[in-house]
Amino acid sequence: MATNEVASGMSTVGESARKGGFFGHPRGVGYIVFTEAWERFSFYGMQGLLVLYMAGYLFQAEAAQNVVGFETMRATIEAVTGPLSPQALATQVFGIYIGLVYFVPVFGGLLGDRVLGRTRAVLLGAAAMALGHFLLAFEASFVFALLAIITGSGLLKGNLAAQVGALYERDDPRRDAGYSLYVVSINVGATIAPLVCGTLGEIYGWHYGFGAAGVGMLVGIVVYLKGRAHLPADELAKDRGQDRHLRAGEGRIVWTIVVVLAITALFWTAQTQVWNTYPLWVRDRVDRAVLDATVPVTWFQSLDTLAVLLFAPVVLWLWRRQRAAGSEPGDLGKLAIGCLIFACACAWLSGAEWASGGEAVAIGWPLLFHGICAWGYLYVGPVALALVSRAAPLSVNAMMVGAYYVAIFVGSIASGWLGRFYETLSPAMFWAAHAAIVSTGALLLLLGRGRLARGMALDAEAGEQRAAGASVRQPA
Repeated sequence: MATNEVASGMSTVGESARKGGFFGHPRGVGYIVFTEAWERFSFYGMQGLLVLYMAGYLFQAEAAQNVVGFETMRATIEAVTGPLSPQALATQVFGIYIGLVYFVPVFGGLLGDRVLGRTRAVLLGAAAMALGHFLLAFEASFVFALLAIITGSGLLKGNLAAQVGALYERDDPRRDAGYSLYVVSINVGATIAPLVCGTLGEIYGWHYGFGAAGVGMLVGIVVYLKGRAHLPADELAKDRGQDRHLRAGEGRIVWTIVVVLAITALFWTAQTQVWNTYPLWVRDRVDRAVLDATVPVTWFQSLDTLAVLLFAPVVLWLWRRQRAAGSEPGDLGKLAIGCLIFACACAWLSGAEWASGGEAVAIGWPLLFHGICAWGYLYVGPVALALVSRAAPLSVNAMMVGAYYVAIFVGSIASGWLGRFYETLSPAMFWAAHAAIVSTGALLLLLGRGRLARGMALDAEAGEQRAAGASVRQPA
């Protein structure tokens, strides 16, 4: 029995944890989903305010002098970038912060696999994140708050996501749908967060918004503790008798996953701008007047994630129809489609600028933008996460799930660096450049799909690519 569990990529999971009890999925998935929803409420509640807070208040001369470590942070960044305006520094800091949030889960996943156990890692990470959000309520502790959230995210992200996969047998057809539920929970939390934290922050005071984010993280901890009996039992790799080294042929799988994630970093470069430079564009360029009120900037982040929630059932229905007809794209094909769709979303913003003729952009343009974004995200976010979970070798599975976030790290760093050009390029050219970047990712995936599938031992998709190779290579 132990051998079978190791082969399936699972920790020892009790019958109650394995049994379907949450929309046909293991009960543990339900607790993880609600934990993640509250964790994302706290994270996106803060994130929706962060660039506006830094650019519009904290990094201005009068407030910046109250921040412990601000001059050191600024000098370190400008040693690489050169002098930056407060707004350019804000986008750069945001990019670095988000990049690190998605980079450190590689090490957090390794700790969860081999030292702490995943449950302990998740709880320690959640506590650190809650502390960080509360520290944001004080200007002086801003830098320390970001460091606490980065550390907490590193411990929580990879391990919580890996626990979803550990509730399924490796070949369980429900795995992709389970990760889709997990990603939907992210968007539930991210949809509600800007409406609550964003409204509090923009209207009543920044620190009220950050404090509300901290409360959300505490609720997530309570939910997770309540569901511990339905989660996979922690077993470190050494306790399962697993070899710490990769088996023959697994190194190729790992490197192929790294290549795929490197390509998806082009998608995340554009997608991260929705939370980085995009709020500044909405603040500066969009006519947000509706009747006698002005729509808060942070509410547009809610629209982004609400669109994902609305379209997720449609996308899943479409995939089921395609599967029944034998025409469902493989995972790599879905990633390419998602990149193309997101490129269209960036091009849409560029078109909005051209159509406005220099006047304020009508609110309908960003509304439709978020609808397009949602389709692109649904074809990339959950699909890439499920792909890594399924393809990664067992001895480094949580670490490789953490590596999924490294692609977001690279994209976030790139988006922060590109953010400086928002002040020098026209908005139309700024968004057109992002459309070109994510289109490149789609092209690379389409051209290399067969070889990448074989490298990850995705035999079905590699066979599909060989069968359809002639038509794929033919010009349109």
